[in-house]
Amino acid sequence: MKKTYIFIICTIVILLFCGIGLRGKISGEKFDSNKWKTTKLDNENDWSIRWDMMNSLRNNHKLVGMSKNQIVKLLGKPDSSFSTPKSFRYYLGYAHFGIDTGSLIIEFENETVENFLVTRG
Repeated sequence: MKKTYIFIICTIVILLFCGIGLRGKISGEKFDSNKWKTTKLDNENDWSIRWDMMNSLRNNHKLVGMSKNQIVKLLGKPDSSFSTPKSFRYYLGYAHFGIDTGSLIIEFENETVENFLVTRG
């Protein structure tokens, strides 16, 4: 009986570590620059395309250090109503959590990406 409990606890701990280690590494969809730039987020079939590509974008493209021109070439023009010379904002559409939406915010220092973050809500 005691060995069974130890086995169950070890299994749970291993699964937790695997889950933490893989968090953010599993992509829903491979990033495609053209698809990102041309997707119609008002179309029900495309509501979550950018969300689905975010992990692939983060894991396969080193955004920090890119120039503004490189970002525009990769992601297209940012949403003009929420962008400034120091930060670009890209609407991600709906997450897979009800009506939750989000944005990719890219922050610049001297025309170079210094940081980026994904926001929800």
